[in-house]
Parts: sequence; structure tokens; C-alpha cells
Amino acid sequence: MHSFIPPERFFPYLSWTDIQTMPNKENVVIIQPVGAIEQHGPHLPLIVDAAIGVGVLGKALEKLDADIPVYALPTLYYGKSNEHWHFPGTITLSTETLTATIMEVGESVYRAGFKKLVLMNSHGGQPQVMQMAARDLHVKYDDFLVFPLFTWRVPNITKELLTPKEAELGMHAGDAETSIMLAILPEQVKLEKAVVEYPPEHPESSLLSWEGKLPVAWVTRDISKSGVIGDATTATREKGDRILESVSDGWVQAIKDIYVFQQPR
Repeated sequence: MHSFIPPERFFPYLSWTDIQTMPNKENVVIIQPVGAIEQHGPHLPLIVDAAIGVGVLGKALEKLDADIPVYALPTLYYGKSNEHWHFPGTITLSTETLTATIMEVGESVYRAGFKKLVLMNSHGGQPQVMQMAARDLHVKYDDFLVFPLFTWRVPNITKELLTPKEAELGMHAGDAETSIMLAILPEQVKLEKAVVEYPPEHPESSLLSWEGKLPVAWVTRDISKSGVIGDATTATREKGDRILESVSDGWVQAIKDIYVFQQPR
């Protein structure tokens, strides 16, 4: 049941008495991986975001010092994925349902005596939901520290391995996601079906972008027929292994920083 998570770090394997008697509970780090079940082109499975989150976290927890108390909750597989819902197989929660789920999970964690919760989100369509839920949890419980983090935002070498065009315009199911999936779940990748498809370009004089400082609201079918936004054909297992190592190293450092973090007074 623990998937890629080391079993000694898997929260559901604890008993209630383990949790009741756990020392230093206010500094124990609880991590909630949040993914999605959504289309990722013809070559990748629906589970990509959830698989990347738990794969990276599992690798990071294998590397983490054993004396740093960290536990992973079961992955929340469903997310807010309605930008992809024109493609069969995508399962989406509403913003309201996802927010309520995060709030109620957070409240349960807090009620058990924990004061540090990481929302480890791997789906690019919902960072804002994580941020708002985290703020609301901290407003409700002012000694509850909640960290709404995006899996890919820790220091890592991924962009160094991509072409300049892919680094700029690859947003979904392209080189990076396909490569890391070749490292995490290679048997589920159909590389022979990989395609290249980039979004339409804005005029050079335009300040707008599909993502960035001045974004346009879009759904996937507006900018992609295949569901891919990027170049999946250049993906390799070697790149995926390097990306997985690098991103998980970044998460080791992030977890250490969260463990020692103290609320400003």
C-alpha cells in the first residue's frame, strides 16, 4: 500500500497509540502528496502527476536522515483537472471540493497534534488552490504551519536537460514529464506514440503568455489537439533518472528546512 514511500515513513502504517505517544510532534513533518488523474497525451497514462509526486517523495525519503521525523500521507490522486476534461479519462474535482478536502485533511492532521503540513502538489492546474487552502488553515489555526509547495519548484537541473524551446513552451506531457515517467513507471510509457505539439505563439509585441506573469485562461483543447504541450519525442530514461535524482535532492533540502523552521513571533 505504501507504493514508492519507505514503509517506515508511511503515515497509515502507524497506530493511533504510535501517534499519541510520538515525541516532538510539533516538529514532525507530515506530507500530503497531491496529484491528478488526467490525460497526458497518447503516450502517457492518466496517473502522471500523482506518480511523479509519490516517486519523487519516495526517493527523497530514502535519502533523508533517519533521525528527521517525516511521514507521508496517502496520495490524493484526484485534483482540479477541468482544463483537460474534453479528453476521455480525465477525472476532476471542483475547486470547492478540492479545497474542502485539503481543509478537512489538514484539520485532521492538526487535531492529532501535528503542526507542520506540506501540500506537495504535482499538478500545474491547482497551485492556487493549495495556496488558498494553506492560508485558510493557518488563519484558522495560527500555530499550524502549512507549506503549499509545487513538486518541480525545488532546485533541480531539469531545464538544463531540455532544449530552449522546450524549457520555455513545454507545459504538459513533454520531455520532462515523459523522461521522469520513464524512470518511475517505464512499463506504462508508450514512447512510440509520443508526439510534438506546441501552443500557438502570441505576437512578438504582445505582453500576454499562456503561462507566466500575464496569462490567458485556457483549456487544453484550445492549444493542443493531442493533449501534449511540448516535445515528448526527445524523452529518454537517462534524462529521467537524472531528473528524478535532482528533484528528489531538492526535496531532501526542502524537508530539512521545514523541519527546522519556526514560526515568527
